[in-house]
Amino acid sequence: MPLTKSIFRENCIKKIKNASPHSRYYRNAMINKLLINELKNIKGAKVLFYYPLPFEADIRKSLNKIRQKCDIFVPFMQDSSFKIVPFRLPLKKKKFNIYEAGNTLRNINKIDIAIVPTIGVDGKLQRIGFGKGMYDRFFEKLKKKPYTIFIQPEICFTKEFICDDYDVACDLLLTPRSTKRPRKYYG
Repeated sequence: MPLTKSIFRENCIKKIKNASPHSRYYRNAMINKLLINELKNIKGAKVLFYYPLPFEADIRKSLNKIRQKCDIFVPFMQDSSFKIVPFRLPLKKKKFNIYEAGNTLRNINKIDIAIVPTIGVDGKLQRIGFGKGMYDRFFEKLKKKPYTIFIQPEICFTKEFICDDYDVACDLLLTPRSTKRPRKYYG
């Protein structure tokens, strides 16, 4: 039976949810170390962070560190996608148990860096998410594609190309034990 996106998604979710809770602190520390190192030389950039769900990589340490020198934005759910709003406290628990900052009247449609949670990644480093397509619709609306960093608490990768053309691809994949960048295809 050929591997499909939905089968791969189910396998990745099982892998993430069955990961040892005892190594969670270590995994998050490694991801934060790699992410802070990746972003150490940027200043004044507009960066989209996600606020983690319980089974996603906890990147709040990176968010607080980068917040000192960059403009930080987070998703704000809106219809079948989201818009981005400035990160400001307090956050409120909303749909899908996601914490969000308050809404804004500003229309922010340009970001320099996007840090995106992912469940799995295919051979083209395209994102497998929860299947709602929110990040795909959001990226489609942007005028310029930002430098995109995918974060995974556990590596879940297939060499097969199972994603659709509209699925978001990354410039860098960070996991606790590895980093991966897309290969350049010449031809």
